Amino acid sequence: MRTNEKLHSLGEFGLIRQIQQQAGDAEHLVLGIGDDCAIQQQDSSQELLTSTDLLIEGVHFNRQWIGMEELGRKSVAVNVSDVAAMGGTPKSLFLAVACPAEISVAELEALIAGFLAETAAYGAILAGGDTCRSSGPLMISVTVQGTVPKGKAIRRSGARPGDNIYVSGCLGDSALALEMLQQGRLPDESLLKRHHTPKARVALGQFLSARQLASAMLDVSDGLLADLQHILDASGVGAEIELACLPLSEAFAGELKSAPQLIDLALAGGEDYELLFASSEQNLASTEGIELPLTRIGRICPERELTIRRADRSIYRCARGGYDHFA
Repeated sequence: MRTNEKLHSLGEFGLIRQIQQQAGDAEHLVLGIGDDCAIQQQDSSQELLTSTDLLIEGVHFNRQWIGMEELGRKSVAVNVSDVAAMGGTPKSLFLAVACPAEISVAELEALIAGFLAETAAYGAILAGGDTCRSSGPLMISVTVQGTVPKGKAIRRSGARPGDNIYVSGCLGDSALALEMLQQGRLPDESLLKRHHTPKARVALGQFLSARQLASAMLDVSDGLLADLQHILDASGVGAEIELACLPLSEAFAGELKSAPQLIDLALAGGEDYELLFASSEQNLASTEGIELPLTRIGRICPERELTIRRADRSIYRCARGGYDHFA
């Protein structure tokens, strides 16, 4: 590594690339650092998916705004979402908690209750972990393991020119709820729910994987534009997004009427945990047995640039960047 360079100039994803270059390969490692999950060979028919996420008080959550039971649920969902993004099935979770001294037993019990309930909702189990005291904020580290049929994991690197770009659900709700909380405003309950207790789109990921409908996919955690850029970089392509096609909830659209600049939250807000994917399918608006809308929001292009177009085809410039821990 370049020892004199500061993290803010390297950036979160620059740091990940440097670690990726140093980590090396192994015979059992099908796919290492750089996607939603690592893929390891498990047996002749299955591959093992593994991902880890860290949630730190003051960075990822504020205990004044979220209950401990909700925090337990969210810490599961954001990790399971990585398995969903590759079309896998979550199996085991490992939880490590560093607690400040003022945390009560009742608060910890609520955290664990939420964690276990959300884990069970995805058909998985808490299989281990660790605890220790924190001299600073509350810190939660979760590792999730899942499985996927051999060769069926959906990576970020398969998008091709001509593919359509789809996203599940709605965009921007979580980011809007956070912005309103930061402003001292009480968000609509539907917005607050999307921020505090997001849902991993496991069934959709499995559907797309089993039918080979997605050429590239990830979950929207850092913001639509930032996460789409990961697909474009991995696939060596570009994209054109249609601003008017972004799927918005009724609550978000209501706020947008008086503050049109909020559209940037749908583009770059983050923590949506919807699935963003490329597909050669032309009219993929719904899936069998899954009550979750899919919206075509653009297309993959050969030119390696990301363009947002208004309805009149003029170019729209988003004033926000995606989430980067070190920016």
